[in-house]
Amino acid sequence: MVVYGKAGRLEGRLKPCFCFRRLAGNVGYNGCMIYHHIALNVPLAGGLLTYAHPEALSAGTRVAVRFVNKTVAGIVWQSGITPDIDPAKILPLQAVFAEEPPLPEAWRRLLAFAARYYHYPLGQAVAAALPQGLREARPVALPEPPLFYSLTEAGRLNAPPERHRKQYALWQAMCGGRLEMAALKKINPQAPKLIGQWQAQAWINADAAALPVLRPSEHILNEQQQAASAHIQAAFGRFQPFLLYGITGSGKTEVYFDAVAKVLAEGRQVLFLLPEINLTPQLLKRVQARFADVPTAVLHSQTAAGARTQDYLRAMLGQAKLIIGTRLAVFTPLADVGLIVVDEEHDGSFKQENELRYQARDLAVWRAQQAACPIVLGSATPSLESWHKAQSGAYTLLELGARARAAAALPQVDVLDVRRLPLDNGFSAPALKLLQDNFKQGGMSLVYLNRRGFSPALFCSDCGRTFGCPRCSAKMVLHRRARQLRCHHCDYRQAVPYKCPDCGNQDLTAVGQGTQRVEETLRTMLPGARIERVDRDSTAHKNDWAALYQRIGADEIDILVGTQMLAKGHDFARLNLVVVLNADGSLYSADFRAPERLFAELMQVSGRAGRADAPGRVLIQTQLPEHGVFAAIKAQDYRCFADAELAERRLFGLPPFGFQAAIRADALDIRAALQFLQEMKEGLAAQLPESVAQMGPAPMLMVRLAERERAQLFLEAPSRKDLHHALALWGQALAQARAHKIRWSVDVDPQEV
Repeated sequence: MVVYGKAGRLEGRLKPCFCFRRLAGNVGYNGCMIYHHIALNVPLAGGLLTYAHPEALSAGTRVAVRFVNKTVAGIVWQSGITPDIDPAKILPLQAVFAEEPPLPEAWRRLLAFAARYYHYPLGQAVAAALPQGLREARPVALPEPPLFYSLTEAGRLNAPPERHRKQYALWQAMCGGRLEMAALKKINPQAPKLIGQWQAQAWINADAAALPVLRPSEHILNEQQQAASAHIQAAFGRFQPFLLYGITGSGKTEVYFDAVAKVLAEGRQVLFLLPEINLTPQLLKRVQARFADVPTAVLHSQTAAGARTQDYLRAMLGQAKLIIGTRLAVFTPLADVGLIVVDEEHDGSFKQENELRYQARDLAVWRAQQAACPIVLGSATPSLESWHKAQSGAYTLLELGARARAAAALPQVDVLDVRRLPLDNGFSAPALKLLQDNFKQGGMSLVYLNRRGFSPALFCSDCGRTFGCPRCSAKMVLHRRARQLRCHHCDYRQAVPYKCPDCGNQDLTAVGQGTQRVEETLRTMLPGARIERVDRDSTAHKNDWAALYQRIGADEIDILVGTQMLAKGHDFARLNLVVVLNADGSLYSADFRAPERLFAELMQVSGRAGRADAPGRVLIQTQLPEHGVFAAIKAQDYRCFADAELAERRLFGLPPFGFQAAIRADALDIRAALQFLQEMKEGLAAQLPESVAQMGPAPMLMVRLAERERAQLFLEAPSRKDLHHALALWGQALAQARAHKIRWSVDVDPQEV
């Protein structure tokens, strides 16, 4: 259907919409138009604009509209509204994508809640939740429903000759029940051709309705795992949040899978959230082994845009039953969700730090309540917010206190005080000896350093110059192999200078350690060892993780050098030694969450050791050995750490005993950002609830980022209701502010300081 106007022609099969050559209004239609609120990706407080159409459209319908001389996609949010402006000024819709099913009501309620809770324009929140294909003003092809093939009675009586082994194998497999084409092609690559021939002879039935075929698990659950799974299954059909607290290696994934299998057997859907893309390949391998015949959708940022749109639609249409993804997958519309799982629920990656600043774990709990289904939050180091809810009874606590493999024990953890020890590129003599001995004995080691690059900084020993990023208040990191200095915040890059620009000294020194420098040191100390560095630089491509797992599985790696990408979720059977360098850097931070993050990081990376038969050992180098984090790590005692941290937070009214939001502003000059926040604060002081404290404004810890200077102000309150009332007042004032060179944002439940 042709759509006219300045936008030209929109290709595709579109529902007629009484198109206009002149998009100035609805003059000439005698008031017969129906008015709709449309959610558009625009920075307006409400996020909804009014457009006209001669028919009432269902909420959730995707449309194309004219906005600021462009044709953009929008979602019908409400139909039949009474406009509060002159109807002659209301533009008509340009196109209705009528062949696409409307986005469901439950999805719209989720987005409305997210926009409301995180104080973000609804239209922009809707756009953030959609894949690229649905954000564009053109129709998308709907995924074909999967067909399942089975033999008719005539087909069963006409077996192909056994000498045609592949044809016979295909026929024999189909005698066992209905199969999808993907499964048939694994048996015989010529399956599409043969199925077509057999269909022509009326030997084949094809239909779209079938429950997934589930393979029995090779794992036998132990008593604790069985009890945890039984509790989850008993909650099917109603909302019940569970916190599955299991030590590293205790088999949380098998508990998930046991419950997931029961939901899938009923034909319902499961949403499985992971914190990091790099955990997806290993999980998918296990999913393939356990749920090979289950239609699965995988949603994360490295999925191709077209495939992501199709998987999004497959989930919405109920074609995909198991949906696996990172934080953005929490917004996937689901036809019939029966269980939600959030693995590594403590992980900071579930918090989006720009645009719609949502916490996917918390939205997943809201979704489970909305869908009346159980949700399982799993971790060896639960977030203190989740642990507090479990202790108070809001969540049901399920515990796995022993490793799933009977022969696998928790590793021995040693904390080494390196304050008076000489270090060779970060390594103490005891650490190097442990690595050398483990290599000689055939073990596999992990050297953990949460800092990529060759070293943190380049330094001129003559004049003291360091090389900072010209766009950020951060040092440039030396990447020796690429011959570059890089900013790890804005990705600014420059060639390594051959001399100091201030004094001309050519003897520039690399100060500190990064993963590349640690790798080079180990290659010198252990020339026969097969060493692999794993960080965001070395695993930037789509198949890098799969290749790494293959090499580890083939025993082709002796030492892994890695950052936090290796700290969680991975299961490497031969790994029996972990050495942690520079463990205490984060404890110098002003962030009250720093001890919690460090504890989780060290517990997770320690848990990689000794997961099979060989006993594990962990050596942590530190200059703060007396800090309580290290005592709790050495004892492998999460409860002790959590109790102490929660007691301290209760004393100061910090989360989870109080609620926070950050109002941030950035400008070309920090003084402008600070002045903007200060004036807003003073103007609102008399209007806010008495329980709400305004702290600041102050420069952020990293003041300068991407050529903008940043300040922030914190709102704190013991009542969530009072905090959101204060944020609503702030939002109104910010929307009316006339500071065109100032950018501002609201971050509810912030993780960044």
